[in-house]
Amino acid sequence: MSELLVKSKEIAVPGEELAIGMDFLPSYGTYRDGDKIIANKLGLVHIEGKVVKLISLSGRYVPKRGDTIIGDVTDLLMSGWRIETNSAYSAVLGMKDATSEYIARGADLSQYFAIGDWVVAKITNVTSQKLIDITMRGPGLRKLNGGRIIYINTNKVPRIIGKAGSMVSMIKDATGCKIIIGQNGVVWVQGEPEMEIHAVETIKKIERDSHVSGLTDKIKIYLETITGKKLEAQTQKYPQK
Repeated sequence: MSELLVKSKEIAVPGEELAIGMDFLPSYGTYRDGDKIIANKLGLVHIEGKVVKLISLSGRYVPKRGDTIIGDVTDLLMSGWRIETNSAYSAVLGMKDATSEYIARGADLSQYFAIGDWVVAKITNVTSQKLIDITMRGPGLRKLNGGRIIYINTNKVPRIIGKAGSMVSMIKDATGCKIIIGQNGVVWVQGEPEMEIHAVETIKKIERDSHVSGLTDKIKIYLETITGKKLEAQTQKYPQK
């Protein structure tokens, strides 16, 4: 007889038995041992019909083509800049991908981006040797001025953004802050100092409580409490902006 031993959204640890019986199928983060499905990593249980998988709760960012990331300039090269990606690998921003403006060979590249500057960029290529190319030529891609940078678990990025951007839009509405969330787990927040703190605290709370059911309503109440601002009920009407 097949039986689930855990519930969806519970936290499982490596070696934990999740289900018994051949009716259930192992997926990401799990494996079959005889008639049992076992967790092979720390994660959040997710059950889709008869499929049992885990959503990672830890792990560094793995760069992927098409991802929008936030990174800081760590070095000036002969033909561009080296950018930290919050992963095991850095990226290279070439001059032709940095700006539509013509940059003459031998120009002082620090006039465009200096070491320590933060940028929003998109990954255009990742080679088998993990060489990463990025561009800043596209909507929303730019150098960041002011604000503060925080780091979050990359696996929690979708939860913090919310469906159709609903969660991050709620934080923006409540605090009046500009917020950009990189898929590499780097977040930029800019607003009034007190509201920046509230936004950061809220993001960290979502990161901690991402497994809690009814989280959107809980965050709405939390934001109303700390900001004193009444918020509309959240729907999926908000795009990420």
